Amino acid sequence: MEFTREIYWNVGHGASTLIPMYLLTIVALALLVKGIWQRVQVYRTGLPLVRNDQVATRLLRVVDNVLLQKKVVQVAWPGMLHGLFFWGFGLLFIGTVLIVIQADFTDLLFDVKFLTGTFYKLFSIVLDIAGLLCILMLGGLLVRRYFFPPEGLETKSDDAVMHGMLLAILITGFIIEGARMAVTELGTPLAPWSPVGLVVAKAVSPIGENGLLALHKVTWWVHLLLVMVFFYLIPATKFRHILTTSANYFFSDLGPKGKLVNLDLEDEDKETFGASSLKELTWKDIFDGDACTQCKRCQDRCPAYNTDKPLSPMKLVREITRIAHDDPEGNMIELCDKDAIWSCTTCRACQEICPAAIEHVGKIIELRRSMVLMEGEFPGEEVMTAMEATEVNGNPLGMGYAERGDWAEDLGIKTLAQDSEVDVLYFVGCYGSFDKRNIKVAKSFVKLCQAAGVKVGILGKEEKCCGEPMRKMGNEYLYQTLAMENIEMIKAYDVAKIVTSCPHCYNTLNKDYRDLGLETEVVTYTVFLKELIDSGRLRISGGELSCTYHDSCYLGRHNDIYDPPRELLKLAGAAISEMDKNRAEGFCCSAGGGRILAEEKLGERINVKRVNMAVETGAEVLVSNCPFCLTMFEDGVKGAEAEDKLQPRDIAEILAERLG
Repeated sequence: MEFTREIYWNVGHGASTLIPMYLLTIVALALLVKGIWQRVQVYRTGLPLVRNDQVATRLLRVVDNVLLQKKVVQVAWPGMLHGLFFWGFGLLFIGTVLIVIQADFTDLLFDVKFLTGTFYKLFSIVLDIAGLLCILMLGGLLVRRYFFPPEGLETKSDDAVMHGMLLAILITGFIIEGARMAVTELGTPLAPWSPVGLVVAKAVSPIGENGLLALHKVTWWVHLLLVMVFFYLIPATKFRHILTTSANYFFSDLGPKGKLVNLDLEDEDKETFGASSLKELTWKDIFDGDACTQCKRCQDRCPAYNTDKPLSPMKLVREITRIAHDDPEGNMIELCDKDAIWSCTTCRACQEICPAAIEHVGKIIELRRSMVLMEGEFPGEEVMTAMEATEVNGNPLGMGYAERGDWAEDLGIKTLAQDSEVDVLYFVGCYGSFDKRNIKVAKSFVKLCQAAGVKVGILGKEEKCCGEPMRKMGNEYLYQTLAMENIEMIKAYDVAKIVTSCPHCYNTLNKDYRDLGLETEVVTYTVFLKELIDSGRLRISGGELSCTYHDSCYLGRHNDIYDPPRELLKLAGAAISEMDKNRAEGFCCSAGGGRILAEEKLGERINVKRVNMAVETGAEVLVSNCPFCLTMFEDGVKGAEAEDKLQPRDIAEILAERLG
């Protein structure tokens, strides 16, 4: 027998079938396009943003994250269930397209059939297995959502519609196949190539041929109507993420990672800065809400949410979407909750895990900019005091600017004003310059450089805060003032390389300062020290050390520097016991996003929660690479009453003690 089948078997291939079928298809697609266009009009209320450059790179992201589902499957079994369902449904879609091409084009117009022989057998078994896989995966997701829902997963009518519609489409598809096979293929060599259809065929065969013909025809039209309703529902339900999430990968930020938009504060035509209303966000900020699948991965990773703060990245994005469609003239700051906006540490945990390429942090910064620049509002008096201190003395600690280089007096290093012929400029930062605990780290770094024969210079009283905490708090004006003064000073000395032991300074100088004209190479101290060791200029002796290592958010997630610090510790003889949340999944110390300037008044203290994670490893030392983190951990150890269990230290201190 010929291995093929009649595609329009029992329903006919004449005008009585094709005309209503294609009319329904045209109507459904027209409604789909109309629904999409209505939402596009809402996106267009936002500010312009170029996201169509580097097309090849963007298309590769689409392939990686849509076709290969790389981001989706990162999270254990729910992600794998979704990935397998996606691939299965994709195969079913391809199979349907091939059927339409043959039945309504190549066969109808040119009498050419390609769904025959061995190809048809493979086609048949692949689609059968794909359909079964989809039902099983969808069933698994349904059980998880409705019977064992994880904490924080919200279920709405959209979810029931999606599960019900997809299951109905899949099940009716198998009923159609089973009824057809019961009449035409049972007992033939072709039947085993549709194993699921064969099971259904045997189950329905007792109703007789007339019953099977009726069952097949009715179910065929029901199946078609379900598919048309599916198309219609895409723009109006969470089904739209099929299109929007895919598109969002194309429109995603290509970097540098975490770099903020630079405001033109000299623009005389600009009446407002930041965003307090929908029209002050970009179209991408609005589009993100439609791409969100409400999977709550961002919420699960958010340190603020996990310490009982009012911030949920997922809910904030969803609220912006609600405002866009229901209350476009509403005050976003009030509607999104000021406490939630101020709770963000800008750690990027939400964006790193998001399977829909949503950009949460930028939205929060824009809301903060509006509060600070337009209303002069800060999360507390202590933040206002730090801002004023920075304006006067160039640092938020309130220390006199003339004292900024005093920490180095006994180290034999000079300021660039005294001697500008140096190998590297050490941009010390505010905490390394003034905070007693972090001065020890700065001194350790200089000793390491001197041991390697590296001539180090500092700016001393000419150095000012890099401005990162101010910028993340929304004070763009103060940030740019500080940045321009620092850049002019660095340029004046014609510095070849800058090294910094503060990840916040590193991220700001290496990325944000580029917009303001800084071209000098910037290196973080962990990478710099590793290069010195690899070149043989710096020798470190090993020694016993039981430690756990904390990835600072701004060295890790913001810059993907995870291995050099660990390699340095291993060279120093350390046995590292990793915390459960490490590397890209690391938990914030609480100081990012300018929160180093603010008191933590809501919920559980983030630094205490992180210290407790470190205590659970049984390690004796908690190693960090950031002055903000070290400061938070010194305080967190006391808050956790773990002074006798854990000692916070910086990598530079450990290496300096083990100089060979």
